[in-house]
Amino acid sequence: MTIARRRRRLNDPNLRDRLYELLEHDQLPYSIGSRFAQLIVCIIIIDVLAMVLASVPEFDVHFGTLFTAVKVGAAMVFALEYAARLWSATGHSPRKLSPLQDRIEYALSSLGIIDLLAFLPAAIALIAGQRSLLVLSGVLPFFKLVRYSPAMRSLLAAFHAERRTLVGCLVILTGAVLVFASLLYAIERDVQPEKFGTIPAAMWWAIVTLGTVGYGDVVPVTALGKVVSVFTIVGGLTMIALPVAIISTAFADEVRRRDFVVTWGMLARVPLFSHLSAAEIADIMRLLRARTIEAGEVLVRRGDPASSMYFITAGEVEIELPNQRVQLSDGTFFGEIALLHRTKRSGTVTATRKTKLLALDAQDFHALIEPRMCKRPRRRGLPIPRRCRGAISPPVKSRRRRRTAAKRSDAVIPGWSVSTRPQMCNCASGNLEIPGSMRSPSSGRALRGPVGIAPE
Repeated sequence: MTIARRRRRLNDPNLRDRLYELLEHDQLPYSIGSRFAQLIVCIIIIDVLAMVLASVPEFDVHFGTLFTAVKVGAAMVFALEYAARLWSATGHSPRKLSPLQDRIEYALSSLGIIDLLAFLPAAIALIAGQRSLLVLSGVLPFFKLVRYSPAMRSLLAAFHAERRTLVGCLVILTGAVLVFASLLYAIERDVQPEKFGTIPAAMWWAIVTLGTVGYGDVVPVTALGKVVSVFTIVGGLTMIALPVAIISTAFADEVRRRDFVVTWGMLARVPLFSHLSAAEIADIMRLLRARTIEAGEVLVRRGDPASSMYFITAGEVEIELPNQRVQLSDGTFFGEIALLHRTKRSGTVTATRKTKLLALDAQDFHALIEPRMCKRPRRRGLPIPRRCRGAISPPVKSRRRRRTAAKRSDAVIPGWSVSTRPQMCNCASGNLEIPGSMRSPSSGRALRGPVGIAPE
């Protein structure tokens, strides 16, 4: 009974999914996944530092046992982490593979190989009793930091994106080495046969000179050879600057692309922004400003005028409403309803922990929303404001058209039904209303804010 129960628990897909989320996606500040990642990073640093110090004979004599114990403990932790990742990898591949294929895919991935090399060579060295191999394998866990460092992942992605360009730079550098080595071979071979007697020997001088190292062990002595050396040094500066510029530009683009994807995901969740094009969302992203608040700091007080809409990038806030308290974490947003109605805040927003936000000011918000949301009834003798032209829709009269409009509204915001009665918009006074009242599909009750977001 006990063995069968344990087997059922090990095969529980919910347990695997929770473990997978903990290891892969639960990186919020102060969460269990974040603390686990911090623990692994600390173990990596201690392990690498211990193996570096173990290479010093004086330290190894006095603290050799301690260094070995640190390595054994780190290898056990890394082995357990690898086993947990391998076991929880089932069902998370986008290609719908079998459990065995999912695990093989993780094991053969770059991160899976790094996780394996973090403990396997050390375990072999400990079993074989090879001290030098154990010290040498101590630097391998350092590469596990790639998983926990977004900057390192972005740098590797930049190298991968520009791999063809970097290969082209390497081909150009190889050609330059051959050309300048051949020139110095032709000029200096009779004067310095021991240093420039062959092209491979001259290539050492060309590599050192193009790399702007200049050891000084091999230098030309003829006037023509020195002139060629000047051009070689200038060409070396160009050879160094070219790949550096390529990598730095690609790294900056990768960081911007990552930030764009994160911010895009948050903006796309807002129903008001769901129909915007890529160019329009990019315009909104340029209007966002970053803000950080500490734990316990009040961001918005009840009764304050609505001045901004907020997106939570990391952290958590608590909204205190008259009848309830709502907690929002990263990827959610709040504050848009008060901006739409131009009313005061209906709740107090307090950070429960250190939180990073992106704020969209009210002026920019209305500049983006009014041309799309503004509607005004057509009356005789009244001119239509220029900013409302193209946004006017007449009332839907027939039942068939009303049902069609309701279906289109459901397609726009799944789970909502929007009435087709046109709302008044007093453009002269600046008042703005939502075009249609949103109703819950379950209760039919009119709602003031998106599902899951605290209404204001």
